[in-house]
Amino acid sequence: MGQCDLIVVNSCAVTNDAVAATRRAIRRARRERPGIELIVTGCAAQIDPASFAAMPEVTRVIGNSDKLNPAAWRSTAPVIVRDIARVLDTAPQMAEAFEGQTRAFVEVQNGCDHACTFCAIPAGRGPSRSATIDGVVEQVAGLIAAGHSEVVLTGVDLSSYGHDLPDTPVLGDLVAAIVARTSLRRLRLSSLDPAAIDDKLLELLTNEPRVMPHVHLSFQAGDDMVLKRMRRRHSRADAVHLVERLKSARPEIAIGADLIAGFPTEDDAMAANTLALIDDCAIVHAHVFPYSPRARTPAARMPQVFPPVARLRAQALRAAAARRHHDWLRQQVGTITDILVERPGTRGHSPGFAEVRLPPARPARS
Repeated sequence: MGQCDLIVVNSCAVTNDAVAATRRAIRRARRERPGIELIVTGCAAQIDPASFAAMPEVTRVIGNSDKLNPAAWRSTAPVIVRDIARVLDTAPQMAEAFEGQTRAFVEVQNGCDHACTFCAIPAGRGPSRSATIDGVVEQVAGLIAAGHSEVVLTGVDLSSYGHDLPDTPVLGDLVAAIVARTSLRRLRLSSLDPAAIDDKLLELLTNEPRVMPHVHLSFQAGDDMVLKRMRRRHSRADAVHLVERLKSARPEIAIGADLIAGFPTEDDAMAANTLALIDDCAIVHAHVFPYSPRARTPAARMPQVFPPVARLRAQALRAAAARRHHDWLRQQVGTITDILVERPGTRGHSPGFAEVRLPPARPARS
């Protein structure tokens, strides 16, 4: 399409706060560049294009369904948003390199076929679709050649990888292929659904040294009634048992988790069960979110928890997670481990994803 001068705002729809942050970014960009073309894309634009098209700061809206289509960027139509449920492209956003970075990211899956009652993401990303094993292996090999020592496999619903492909491979098959067919030093996985971790993947997570001992699980809650109302596919006991299997086979494995505080109908006892999950599952990397009602989702129509109560519960979860994280870091003092040094050369991460600060390099003596 040639060179052009424009601003692209890639929107997020995970929470209401994320949508509000997108709107603030749009207004700030317009103030700073009053005469430039401003295009909004991403999940929030896909889900609610009319609201962004109505903003006076916005020139055009391009949905997730078209943001990788060159014709959409050449068009002058004010809104280009197709039905995301009909999009069947297979994770084509594979970057050739991440210049200056030690860690690289490879999107191997996009979309989601589940219907968690709190989540608007399927409406923004469409059905689950996967990149082929050969395509991912080739991409990882290219990243290694470009100088990357660590790769993170990402996806909207990473654990569902392969269900749409011929022969229906599972995520464990993909990880095994990367380990067997490339010289990658360190492999990590983004968030995993605890209900969909296959046996081959569990074996690799616990016994393959090149697969890092760091598992982030989308628990969301630690109470069975809340999990049922979320329409999750695992129970509290399932979560605890999975972590027990991981830790018994590989004691150093670091557990991360996504947790939602203040889900509709959650009472004090239910919140206490989720709080206790941090200790019961040895969670040292916690992503905690107060529940945010998303339009047109079933949870938005359920009896809501008073927002200040949800925020207090989120604070309690974060405090417990911070304590657990601090204790985990103290246990590592005095140990020896491999660190992947990252830019600017004074920081890095351990295999369990502990952040490490390194002393500045001393100048060489002449």
